[in-house]
Amino acid sequence: MKLLRYGPAGQEKPGLLDDDGHVRDLSAHVTDISGDSLLPEKVAQLKGLDPSSLPLVPGQPQEDLRLGPCVGSVGKFICIGLNYADHAAESGLDVPPEPVVFGKWTSAIVGPDDDVQIPRGSEKTDWEVELGVVIGKGGKYIEEADALQHVAGFCVINDVSERDFQLNRAGTWDKGKGSDTFGPLGPWLVTPDEVGDFDQLAMWLEVDGHRYQNGSTSTMVYKVPHLISYCSRFMSLQPGDVISTGTPPGVGMGQKPPVYLKGGEVMRLGIEKLGTQTQNVKTA
Repeated sequence: MKLLRYGPAGQEKPGLLDDDGHVRDLSAHVTDISGDSLLPEKVAQLKGLDPSSLPLVPGQPQEDLRLGPCVGSVGKFICIGLNYADHAAESGLDVPPEPVVFGKWTSAIVGPDDDVQIPRGSEKTDWEVELGVVIGKGGKYIEEADALQHVAGFCVINDVSERDFQLNRAGTWDKGKGSDTFGPLGPWLVTPDEVGDFDQLAMWLEVDGHRYQNGSTSTMVYKVPHLISYCSRFMSLQPGDVISTGTPPGVGMGQKPPVYLKGGEVMRLGIEKLGTQTQNVKTA
């Protein structure tokens, strides 16, 4: 099942994508794709619905029908750094002995095709296609063997980053990760049964038609069950929390010479089975 949120920014309604690629309205069954509506029992109820019985939403998603972030009211936006060995190498850094965990502000979250805005003073705005994991069943001190029972679904994330703010501004990575529009989510939240083997998903990102990232979740160092268990040691995970699991090589910082976004570019990115995103890059 592909869950989604559609409509104007701040006024999104819950929906699902039917087998014909049309959006069906879920407003009679859930108020939003968020929080407790992502609990396993609620998702099971939504799976039991006949999509053809749901109201058809006019328009074609990602064309004349805007999609919002695939999860609403996100409580925590947790990110994992340097989780692909080849990306760590292009960054000139060693693979960390434990997952690097940092936060991305929830005010960074936008829809999958909304504009990305370069912040004032930026000279090194970069891109990162990442596999997102959305928590369904909350918990703390989750055993790795039980971790997948806590997953509501997977999605595409562009972990947009300002490298100078991130690395050179006398603080944590958070300064370069949380600018407004730096967290496109979606287009849809895909339930685990439809994704299948999430360790073998192709992922890619292009800027103005040039493919910079062309990787696979198979080269992830710390896998999804470990990340869920690990993060739950330091914080409780709650329904609707998002974990962005790291990026493969090909980021702008890793090019020789480095390539950064200046404004006017178009980013396109996607992950196998999870859909694509397209963002116009704007200047502040």
